[in-house]
Amino acid sequence: MTHKADQSRIGYTAVALVVGAALWPGSWDLFAADVQVGRYRSVLAAPTEGQANLLSAMVTVEFPSGVSTVGEAVHYLLRGSGYRLAAETAADPSRSDLLGLPLPEAHRSLGPMPLQDALETLGGPAFRLVEDPLHRLVSFERCTAPRRSPADQPDRERR
Repeated sequence: MTHKADQSRIGYTAVALVVGAALWPGSWDLFAADVQVGRYRSVLAAPTEGQANLLSAMVTVEFPSGVSTVGEAVHYLLRGSGYRLAAETAADPSRSDLLGLPLPEAHRSLGPMPLQDALETLGGPAFRLVEDPLHRLVSFERCTAPRRSPADQPDRERR
């Protein structure tokens, strides 16, 4: 008889714990977004940062020898990203000067870094990356004052 009473008490305790967890503020959201993908593993059912914001996708690139200009490197980087370079007629006239420059040897290998940072690296401090998220276009425009690269910023500003 005692054994049966213990089983009932354990059963009620388990039900109370499950109901309590479900009613706890915010706890249901935690479980609702998890998807079980294995016996002991679950993943969050949400897009990654790179999927939600395409320019934040991490890239690592080694440009092939056939890529010799900044423009070719930009086109190479944008392949498969969902973004493309804006038409020349809609861009800052000085952009063509940038895209025609030879690709610096220091830029032949980039990453891992977000796509946006890789594009900004190719643009250098004299140009700023311009994004049109509606049409998924990028371009470069001449800065009035050169921007500082992340390497030039003091440690406390990088955080």
